[in-house]
Amino acid sequence: MWYLNMNAVMAMTGMVLVLALTRRWADNKRLLLLAFNLCFLLLFSKKLLAFYLAYTALNYLAFLFLSHTTRFRKGWFILLIAANVAGVCSLRLFGMEVFTHPLFDAIIVLGLIYNVLKVIDALYFAYFFGKDARAKVIDYFNYILFIPTFTSGPILKFRDFMADTKQPYRLDAAQTESSIKRIILGLFKKIVLVTWMTDVFNHLSGQELYTHQSLFLMVWFYALIYFDFSGYSDIAIGFGRLMGYNIPENFKKPFQSPTLTQYWRNWHATLGDWFRDHIFIFFSRQTPTKWTAAGLSILIMVLIGLWHGFSWLYLLWGVYHGVLIALENLLGKTTVNKKKVSRTYFFARCALTQLLVTAAVIVYSGKSETVLHIYRGLLNWPF
Repeated sequence: MWYLNMNAVMAMTGMVLVLALTRRWADNKRLLLLAFNLCFLLLFSKKLLAFYLAYTALNYLAFLFLSHTTRFRKGWFILLIAANVAGVCSLRLFGMEVFTHPLFDAIIVLGLIYNVLKVIDALYFAYFFGKDARAKVIDYFNYILFIPTFTSGPILKFRDFMADTKQPYRLDAAQTESSIKRIILGLFKKIVLVTWMTDVFNHLSGQELYTHQSLFLMVWFYALIYFDFSGYSDIAIGFGRLMGYNIPENFKKPFQSPTLTQYWRNWHATLGDWFRDHIFIFFSRQTPTKWTAAGLSILIMVLIGLWHGFSWLYLLWGVYHGVLIALENLLGKTTVNKKKVSRTYFFARCALTQLLVTAAVIVYSGKSETVLHIYRGLLNWPF
């Protein structure tokens, strides 16, 4: 969201320059970054800043409590996660106007579905490492409020962010060049390609559709959301690395994935990794059986679907992907080793995976009328 506002882009650019000029100051990355995060949110919205100050402070206290308590640790762990999930779900329902209250402002849910995942990751760290799970309040606030990834990821891991925090600010010419190129590429995707492709999609999807037009729109929309999501990730990764933090890759050649299992390790990779890591850790400490893995696959994909939005479309989308991945687990077809199969077989599997993804990707539009209109068009033969 920030990256469509040039004032926000220039503010982050200025922050990078300040960090570069103060690089001899040992704590410049920690202290100046906190000041920047808070000032940025203040100028964007006072209500957003007030909400996140309270939200982050409460969760830092929860983190400290879970790190040090010795009684009923598992119960407290589950309760704290449940409280966060319930709070976020309630706020999303207010945002959807299922509930209404005069004190509610939609701005406070900005980035919340990403930030709650970071909060839960920190709670996992506190639960499994106990008193060794140390984090200063300034570093915890920077972790939650980190502006480059605040609204749309990539999702930062608590342990990795804390490790980067301990490192002094360093930036050489090669890192600067690659990061700036990454930002420029991301801005081109977001501002040029996505804007043009969205106009084309909105124009065509508003007309009466036939089979070939619906198929075109499904493929077109798939490309659109790829440029949108990957463009944002490019900018976030570029600015994050310029600020001294190693932001993880979110897209790892997803179109070369021969199975859906591998696809979800490569498309929006930090999201898939988060759900897989935390759900499997919670429900299966040991190597799961095929049936357990299949069941957890359905659960994870349903949760990812509902994470995107509380609607029957996202629920069906999650069930669809979950069942397909479950079948891959049961049939032992979760991976394909490119070196052990022919090129024809490998790329045929990649094509099949992309076909399965394309069949449901239009759900990401978030508009049930548009989704149903395009699906109905598939049955409208042009003769």
